[in-house]
Amino acid sequence: MYFRLLHDESSGAVSYLLGDLEAGEAVLVDPRGADIPVLAAMLDEHRLRLRWVLRTHEHDDLLPGEPAALDALGAPRIQHHALQGDDGVLVFGHEHLRVLATPGHTAGCLSYHWRDRLFCGGLMAVDACPFQPRPALPEAHWDSVVHRIFTLPAETLLFGGHAWHARAVSTVLEQRRWHPWFANASRDEFLARVSASTIESNPAR
Repeated sequence: MYFRLLHDESSGAVSYLLGDLEAGEAVLVDPRGADIPVLAAMLDEHRLRLRWVLRTHEHDDLLPGEPAALDALGAPRIQHHALQGDDGVLVFGHEHLRVLATPGHTAGCLSYHWRDRLFCGGLMAVDACPFQPRPALPEAHWDSVVHRIFTLPAETLLFGGHAWHARAVSTVLEQRRWHPWFANASRDEFLARVSASTIESNPAR
């Protein structure tokens, strides 16, 4: 297997390349349009055919031209409006990923479970996304984290779409115990904190 992480220091965005070298197929998770030349070179170097472009979430209204740039990779894009039903399975080479509907950060967020790893985009970084520092759907965000992410095995590795405090990976166990928004908080406490932070960032004039 081939696994690479790309981190953009200016935005904090993190992308991932997963490849089955034996079968010659790969997927990209949350690729950036600006990285297309580098990503294409990496695929070509290892003779990998791109099977899927996977997006955990998108802010295309703030990033004009991003979908078109990704489409130049020549692989189907999987994102919220392309998924049939709540969950699903995607195959590349001899590997498969389980697709989880995890709305909250944006209304149509998806997470991708591969082996012992979950690629969950901005779900765990509640206030770290430069494009959307508050959850679009706070109630759904709580449910996705507590009932979908925290119920995974404790050793599951969580790979985010934004490097948080210089970290791009943690574990379910770590986040259950120490996440600053979810650990030791009730649903009502979480919602109240999100509401308060929204009011604080948008004071009445």
